[in-house]
Amino acid sequence: MEILNPKPGRRLFAKVHRRLGLAFCLFTLVAAGSGLVHNMMSWTQPPPPRPVLGGKVSMDQVTVTPSDAAEALGGEVGGITAVVLREIGGAPWYQFYRTDQARPVYVHAGEGRRDDGIDLVYAEEIASRHLGGGAVRHTATLTAFDREYIEIYRILPVERFDAEDGLGTRVYVSTMTGTVTRHTDNHRQLQATLFSLFHKFAFIPNKNVRNAVLSLTTGGIFLVACSGLVLFVVDWRRGGRL
Repeated sequence: MEILNPKPGRRLFAKVHRRLGLAFCLFTLVAAGSGLVHNMMSWTQPPPPRPVLGGKVSMDQVTVTPSDAAEALGGEVGGITAVVLREIGGAPWYQFYRTDQARPVYVHAGEGRRDDGIDLVYAEEIASRHLGGGAVRHTATLTAFDREYIEIYRILPVERFDAEDGLGTRVYVSTMTGTVTRHTDNHRQLQATLFSLFHKFAFIPNKNVRNAVLSLTTGGIFLVACSGLVLFVVDWRRGGRL
């Protein structure tokens, strides 16, 4: 039996449901559409090259101990938290990490000399090796996240290198991990930007405001769905049709 004259409370509830549905349908369409863009990214974009490890360190070239190499740092020795041996430019280098700096300091493991310019040389080697040995150009140093290198990549600081391949290929390199942390190009970044703008509301610069808007719209869609289920159950229990 159909409900021809529903009670006023039921009519008001249905009216509110319709109005909320109209208010939040745009956000539903935007979320669904940008979700499809994300799926297209997974289907159409090949995965980036796997990280390639650097060359093996020739231990016969290592003639300076870490303790002796640390003397090149002078009064900075007390702040050292870690030491890593890297092969850079065919030579062994100690990579010292300190509590007061995000970037490592380098001392040659065969000569005991310090060189603060080796960090960028090492980053360029990582980028070139990752892209198959091609030439790369250093274009930026990032100490904070931006719209392309966003918070999900987590690691800072990083160096950006661009490849001259006509595709806008660029990679972000961390000398701390010795790997590429982000690999993209113009086509990939266009899809990623669309997803960030419409699915994550990245056009809102303030993170707290952005999260509040996302919570409001998601909560509204949830309420619309719940109210629709309530109306269905009420009609069904009163003899309404599916």
